[in-house]
Amino acid sequence: MIQPSIDLRSDTITRPTSDMLKAMYEAKTGDDVFAEDPAAVELQERCAALFGHESALYCPSGTMTNQIAINVHVRPGDEVVCDRKSHIYNYEGGGIARNSGASVRLIEGDNGRFRWSDVISEINPSDSHYARTSLVSVEDTCNRGGGSVWDLQDLRDIQTGCRGINLPLHLDGARVWNALIARNNNAVPTEDIWRSYGKTFDSISVCFSKGLGAPVGSVLIGGQSFIEEAHRTRKVLGGGMRQIGGLAGACLHALDHELPRMNQDHFHAQELAKTLENIECVDSIEPVDTNIVIFSVKAHVSADQFVSWADKQGIACFPFGGQKVRFVTHRDVTEDQIKRACTLLKQAQF
Repeated sequence: MIQPSIDLRSDTITRPTSDMLKAMYEAKTGDDVFAEDPAAVELQERCAALFGHESALYCPSGTMTNQIAINVHVRPGDEVVCDRKSHIYNYEGGGIARNSGASVRLIEGDNGRFRWSDVISEINPSDSHYARTSLVSVEDTCNRGGGSVWDLQDLRDIQTGCRGINLPLHLDGARVWNALIARNNNAVPTEDIWRSYGKTFDSISVCFSKGLGAPVGSVLIGGQSFIEEAHRTRKVLGGGMRQIGGLAGACLHALDHELPRMNQDHFHAQELAKTLENIECVDSIEPVDTNIVIFSVKAHVSADQFVSWADKQGIACFPFGGQKVRFVTHRDVTEDQIKRACTLLKQAQF
């Protein structure tokens, strides 16, 4: 019997469970452009309250929520400070320039993380020769950083520094669920931890279609006036949707049922990393904080060659630039599949 593929390409490939599909089917609907979709309204209110903010806005994707946030925070010609590995710089189609007419100032951080001392040196003086520094953005966890989790004190120091000079701080929290659970010893945090963390930022983007397993959707969180302006930008970008209760219903179900099991994804990533440590063709493995494993293969093997070999064994994964390969664990990869993947990886010879 042919074994099903072990799909480690991304946590975006998850499919709704039967219970999630039932929640989608039963969700009440209305016209969300008129703010009349009950499920969307409930999702937005729950997300805002969870992270200690006033309001929120449901959108089709995390790229859209990030780009809306940037567009609200900056003016054309302004500059956004972020890490070189950040998603908003690498994977959003040049949207900072295209959508908002802004440029970026890149920080060379530690797997996508940096400190206030790194930020302060990149803030331009108030001089017409320079772009106006208008936003700092962090990504927790950082995808290109191998699912790296930020140190809370570093985030608080950045918050204090930014607020001292009236500089907004945005969180790309596509995998913030992973970050908070990992930081809380792989247990779901209490409500006060969610709120305390959320209040660190002026705006927050959270995604439901990765670790939480919903088919579609991200939510942008912030103050009332910020979200009112975000509504306008969402309209301009074509993100206004009508009867979206089914999609929002999936996200509500994910909030209620998916968070407690996400630690399994972290444990599975650790199992893969431990196996890779003993494979001859693997040169190095980046620290594994959550559900992403990034490793480099030795010079005599290309990343494409390794990915091709893995595919023939029934393991789907991605080359990740240079000699790097990425594995991502998620709900739809079972414990048995992880064990089988580890057994197959031990047979890698080049």
